[in-house]
Amino acid sequence: MKWFKRILVIAAVAITAALYINYPKLTLISGYSAKYMGSSVFIANHKQKYIEENDSFIPNIKFASNVINDTIKTVSASVFGFQKREAIFKKGLGVILLPIGVKEADLGPFLVPNRLSAPTEKPYPQGYKAPIDTLMSGVNYAQIEKSLDLVFSDPMVQKTRTALILYKGQLLGERYIDGFSPETPILGWSMTKSIMATLYGILEYRGVLKVSDPVKLTHWKGDKRASITINDLLRMQSGLAFEENYDDISDVTKMLFNASDMGQIAIDRPSIAIPGVLWSYSSGTTNILSKYLNAFSEDKQAYLNFPYVSLIDRIGMHSMILETDMTQNFVGSSYGWASTRDWAKFGQLYLNEGIWEGDRLFDPQWIQYITTPTKASDGEYGAHFWLNASGLLKDVPRDMYSANGHDGQRVYIIPSKDLVIVRTGLEENSNYRANDFIAAVIAAIDQNSF
Repeated sequence: MKWFKRILVIAAVAITAALYINYPKLTLISGYSAKYMGSSVFIANHKQKYIEENDSFIPNIKFASNVINDTIKTVSASVFGFQKREAIFKKGLGVILLPIGVKEADLGPFLVPNRLSAPTEKPYPQGYKAPIDTLMSGVNYAQIEKSLDLVFSDPMVQKTRTALILYKGQLLGERYIDGFSPETPILGWSMTKSIMATLYGILEYRGVLKVSDPVKLTHWKGDKRASITINDLLRMQSGLAFEENYDDISDVTKMLFNASDMGQIAIDRPSIAIPGVLWSYSSGTTNILSKYLNAFSEDKQAYLNFPYVSLIDRIGMHSMILETDMTQNFVGSSYGWASTRDWAKFGQLYLNEGIWEGDRLFDPQWIQYITTPTKASDGEYGAHFWLNASGLLKDVPRDMYSANGHDGQRVYIIPSKDLVIVRTGLEENSNYRANDFIAAVIAAIDQNSF
């Protein structure tokens, strides 16, 4: 009996110590859970049980408990009753995670982006109607289906949810698991970074700015950060300190799951290197760019309208929502939702060299810019796009570039093959076999590719 009591005491001490050590992390866990659950339910129309059994059944996050209020569209989450956090849905803005100590009653009025609501009455991808079903000569459609079989072949390991193939602007094939459809919004995570970069390409084409321009922030005036350019931010070579670690309390987790003004978190970070010398992937960098877009907008309403009027609705990505933080700045690093078909439209815009339905959005030289490897990235990164210049995917053309997001969200653009391929899911490329999948698609359209 004495030994049993001792064991209980030791266990209690161990649990208490673990809770004490990890208590500060609980707010990040509950914050993540409330935010992700809210967006999944109120944007993508998933069920709470599905998200908890699949997306959120991962280390630490699985310990959070969520309570959804469908009437006022909020989600509250806590870990064993501790560190309760709340996220609230705002129409047009997505789900906003309230900072610690902030309640909905504390919120002021929120502006809403003005959206273009009239979809183009043309076949997909130009419009919203059914895709053209004419068979294309030289395409092995049976092989296209086999390529899709390949990326869905092991659902427990690959965890692919959707995949789509556009060839010469025509839909060759698409596939969705149960619970997902061509209309289901998908969280692109860091694919949103490529959307944000494109907005700067549009502004440069309009003559509003040059990427070589210094970033004029009052907070940086008079110190060495004043020499940081837009190009430095787009290439993740600003020299700013920023810890991109999702397993601990770090700059990125404090930014995404605690901050009311996410861009300011990164702006406040000190310089640790001369701009252009060090390549360091940073979600904070993108949120500086998101916040900095205000400098080119007449007011906050114009800021909120700009991505939709100038890019998203302009090419018919009507399912897309760019979520904002408490200050109504876009979380350009991480929180863009769009259907698989609409993510593919974004890729097609780049395949079209910036032209959509005869309307030019950005200069073709912009593509050369974003696909030029950034120094010190080993040929893997351009300007907010990832590259295959180093042959990382060995059976895929070197001119392939892509918008990449956490858990293997991908928009692959392959100019030499006139291809756009989208894959979404819950696993990275080594598990869903990105190289083999893309190579199989290319073999289906060009039997002499390899």
